[in-house]
Amino acid sequence: MTQDDPLTDFIRRTVAVEGVEKTVYVAGTGPAVVVLPEMPGISPDVLRLARWVRDAGFTVHVPSLFGTDGAFPTVDGGREVVRRACVSAEFRAFAGGGTSPVTLWLRGLARRAHAQCGGPGVGAIGLCFTGNFALTMALEPTVIAPVVNHPSLPLDDPGAIELDPADAEAVRDRLARDGLTVLAYRF
Repeated sequence: MTQDDPLTDFIRRTVAVEGVEKTVYVAGTGPAVVVLPEMPGISPDVLRLARWVRDAGFTVHVPSLFGTDGAFPTVDGGREVVRRACVSAEFRAFAGGGTSPVTLWLRGLARRAHAQCGGPGVGAIGLCFTGNFALTMALEPTVIAPVVNHPSLPLDDPGAIELDPADAEAVRDRLARDGLTVLAYRF
């Protein structure tokens, strides 16, 4: 894929969670799955994954967290997105040992998606830069299927987990208490 994706088969929504508004692209029917973009944003490849999830019988929600929605990634565009995201207060790219603030908004999105779509709960798929966010989303009780794909945060410590100790303990407790399973893939 070398062309931009016009996202014509998705509904563009503005979703506010605790006063913070973000664009979310929604498509499909069935239980909700939040597909988080990878760097440098909602690329045609991320949208291809979202369509596979949608076509499997789910309502997919793709939040715009950075970059140009639907744009084919370029080196120059990607470099600028990475620069901005790495210093953004929403993401703790180099901080380590802490939970990125954007995950509070993502958990609110999961709650809203579950209320709208019903079903047993919400899936969350994180990709690379957002990989750990799917694990943090498991702090939201409606998230029942977190998938952590090649998590990269914090960028300066590949062996670290991007959760503060209290959140890590809460996720561990939820795994034990609720029998929650987390799928994790690392390349």
